[in-house]
Amino acid sequence: MSQTFVGMPSFPKNAAKAVQDSQLRFNLRKATHTIRGKRAAVVGELPDWAELRQAGKAIKDHTLRHLDEYLLQLEAAVSAAGGTVHWAKDAAEANRIVAGLVKATGEREVVKVKSMATQEIGLNEALEAEGIKAYETDLAELIVQLGDDWPSHILVPAIHRNRAEIREIFLAHMPDAPPDLTDEPRALAEAARLHLRERFLRAKVAISGANFMIAESGTLVVLESEGNGRMCLTLPETLISVVGIEKLLPTWRDLEVFLQLLPRSSTGERMNPYTSMWTGSVEGQDFHLVLLDNGRTDVLADEIGRQALRCIRCSACLNVCPVYERAGGHAYGSVYPGPIGAILTPQLRGMDTELDRSLPFASSLCGACYEVCPVAIDIPSVLVDLRAKARHPRTERAGMAAAGWVFNRSARLARAQRFGGRMRRLVPKRLPGPLSGWTDTRDLPDIPKDSFRAWWNRTEGGTR
Repeated sequence: MSQTFVGMPSFPKNAAKAVQDSQLRFNLRKATHTIRGKRAAVVGELPDWAELRQAGKAIKDHTLRHLDEYLLQLEAAVSAAGGTVHWAKDAAEANRIVAGLVKATGEREVVKVKSMATQEIGLNEALEAEGIKAYETDLAELIVQLGDDWPSHILVPAIHRNRAEIREIFLAHMPDAPPDLTDEPRALAEAARLHLRERFLRAKVAISGANFMIAESGTLVVLESEGNGRMCLTLPETLISVVGIEKLLPTWRDLEVFLQLLPRSSTGERMNPYTSMWTGSVEGQDFHLVLLDNGRTDVLADEIGRQALRCIRCSACLNVCPVYERAGGHAYGSVYPGPIGAILTPQLRGMDTELDRSLPFASSLCGACYEVCPVAIDIPSVLVDLRAKARHPRTERAGMAAAGWVFNRSARLARAQRFGGRMRRLVPKRLPGPLSGWTDTRDLPDIPKDSFRAWWNRTEGGTR
């Protein structure tokens, strides 16, 4: 995955810093609650929402079980329509392919429509190293790029910024921004529109992702709300789409389910303003499709974790997550923040770093993410599974081994309970040494004088 976040501290350290930023917490709360309310309203309009959700899950599961067959079918369909398909094993290979395709055109700049896959592989940085400038055209991505920032939300990458902050970014980093620019949304959008229009008209190469790919026809689908995607997909002479292999759907009929699930779950709309579809090279455009693995086949091999590949990047789980609402997206150290990032990132990147090992623990396991997921990803179950696989500190392993030894015999447990009851007044509210990590974030419950078993024996179950 992208090297942008390598070397970041663990999630608890990042979150501890983030929760001290009152402006960030205000921005996050306002935005997530607004989107959450809109989603609940439009989902409530559909009496068959539960059935749609199960249909989406079933389609995705079927596709993942037969992914090898559908990928070959997609390649044949795209090739038959005049497109060229490239296979990328990892981020380095994908970046090498894209950079080579751009340099072959002789161009030194490209326009981009929002693509999480290209953020995942660090494409902008790779292109810059090759002397190629990539211009983001999604409004929120433009704000992030101009501010030399990181995205913090799947749907709204600049969710951590308010209007006043965006105005300052535009005035400082957008040369053609009017000096009297206000922080009114209409004024900010107009300034961005004028800034981008000239780039759209002169660009010869565009880079996109895709929300879905249709195996039977070779069609790619992009859903967006601003119209910048339509400009990127149609005006340039060369279009390069970088798409994760899991974005596949077998048939056109399957797409109908997701065109209902995605807009309602992401932006809280009945349908999105712009749905662009293209098949191969259209009207003489040179089209290249880069199919990205980058750890996805390893995720697919995990019986529990593979359900993360059902994700359609709607961000509904972020908007209901109490941890994300308080810590924000940057704390996760990945382009995939929130609950879905907590299960996807450690599987794609592995858990070799302190940051990635900490992500499965960035959750209260309340289950709100599962309840709103339009493809029924059981995120809490995957989190628990990843926690078990993570490498734990020696002190924690020793503590669990000791607890297991005590719990393994009822007599040992009874003796430990009696001892704890006698020593209860000496137990501090904050445990010492390595154990302090537990009590720093949790209240240590009072130890009762009698264990339940002792109380039961003494009172005969409360009858005397």
